[in-house]
Amino acid sequence: MLDTHVHFWKFDPVRDAWIDGSMEVIRRDFLPTDLLPELQANGVSGCVAVQADQSEAETHFLLQLADNHAFVRKVVGWADLRSPDVAERLAHFSQFEKLAGFRHIVQGEQDVNFLLRNDFKRGIAALAQHGFTYDILVFPHQLGAVLEFVRQFPNQQFVIDHLAKPYVKDGYFDGWAALMREVAKHENVHCKVSGMVTEAKWQGWKYEDFVPYLDLVAEAFGVNRLMYGSDWPVCLLGGSYDNVANITRRFFENFTAAEFEAVMNGNGAKFYGIKPW
Repeated sequence: MLDTHVHFWKFDPVRDAWIDGSMEVIRRDFLPTDLLPELQANGVSGCVAVQADQSEAETHFLLQLADNHAFVRKVVGWADLRSPDVAERLAHFSQFEKLAGFRHIVQGEQDVNFLLRNDFKRGIAALAQHGFTYDILVFPHQLGAVLEFVRQFPNQQFVIDHLAKPYVKDGYFDGWAALMREVAKHENVHCKVSGMVTEAKWQGWKYEDFVPYLDLVAEAFGVNRLMYGSDWPVCLLGGSYDNVANITRRFFENFTAAEFEAVMNGNGAKFYGIKPW
């Protein structure tokens, strides 16, 4: 198994202000040595570390962790894709073998059309030269912009993080589902089966809450464009690593063995350029 979405940090209350008082369980350091026992207990052989802070220092921090821990197979970092110097910065980062791609925390941008701004699109256009992927992190109300965005970059490899964070807690479905179906028509767009418990009631969710959303992405994207991710340690807000992994396992156990392996390992490895282990 490959976990395509984990985070590491040395907690800083100023930099990590998004981790507020309601998230006490994750207001501390989380490093590879904390994650390894969870991976081993769940039969997970490797992971992809994804940025949580929007700085190049974060990218280098994650790359250093990846160099020191072989099971951290790849890194999704951050660079300012809006910068006039984006080509130079991407050329700099292309030297790091474990750097697979980049992400921007678009869900935190007030501009609903952030992805469509010319300066940002210029940065996205520069990714292909180095074979970098791009993780799309948005809320459902931003999916209209995502649809326009992916249409403009048919050759760029994209993955939507956390099913675009559907409002599981409130039971909202139809608007999210309609747009996800349209986005999924673009075959260069993949989707991470991750981050669901944080969008549900942190205490008291049940497996059945997630089934309609999983049914939709399985139908829309097909099993060859879905990949498992835990969103550890953020997932601890809604349960244990085991709880989260078991949601995905339980759902995809109804598929063929080859399809189960694709979602839990092969698709993510192919997307991020991870050689078989």
